Amino acid sequence: MERYLIATVKSWNIANFEKLKRQCKNAKFRLITDKADLNAPFLLEYKPKYLFFPHWSWIIPEEIYKNFQCVVFHMTDLPFGRGGSPLQNLLVRGIYETKISAIRVCAGIDAGPVYIKEPLDISGGSADEILSRASDIVFTKMIPMFLSKDLEPVEQKGESVPFKRRAPGQSEIPDGLTPRQIYDYIRMLDGEGYPTAFRKYDGGKVYYRNAKYEDGVVIAAARFEEDMH
Repeated sequence: MERYLIATVKSWNIANFEKLKRQCKNAKFRLITDKADLNAPFLLEYKPKYLFFPHWSWIIPEEIYKNFQCVVFHMTDLPFGRGGSPLQNLLVRGIYETKISAIRVCAGIDAGPVYIKEPLDISGGSADEILSRASDIVFTKMIPMFLSKDLEPVEQKGESVPFKRRAPGQSEIPDGLTPRQIYDYIRMLDGEGYPTAFRKYDGGKVYYRNAKYEDGVVIAAARFEEDMH
């Protein structure tokens, strides 16, 4: 029986892992949610055919990706969008159609050869909703392809366009945005582990979530917090 390992920290991926494990009776799966558990001695004992990383925020050590088949799922049509915060970087550019690229891990960030790609619509929904949809695609379409056939990765072709990981301070909604851009800005940060979009006002900040966009109007839930300094 082939063995597979999935490393992730997001709730929607963990839920989909449990579904996959129940459905695939002819394979053995192991879940890792702590980077300390991702180590060579354990992997040498477990002997996974593939290590899947559907949402992993840490660098994968060289001794691991050089000795095991490690697959990262990245939310851009690579080589466009190599780097951090892909969802946010796409939406601030007004890009609403993308792809999930399954790539083999190598020394360069998101530079490895591509196994497969699947389309993803990010034109609506919060970050949580989009990432949940992406997780469904990864676990119901992409990972099963690795289980059913031997996929050969192909080197990336085309111009590399790097993305920079966004900092919490960039969650402040800039001036001069259109209503549609404000909607995108709020929803792209409305998710598990992301710093909520906000605007500064006298005496504090207003944080925005649950944005809707209807007939050119943005509707969102707002929470005011006083500046305690």
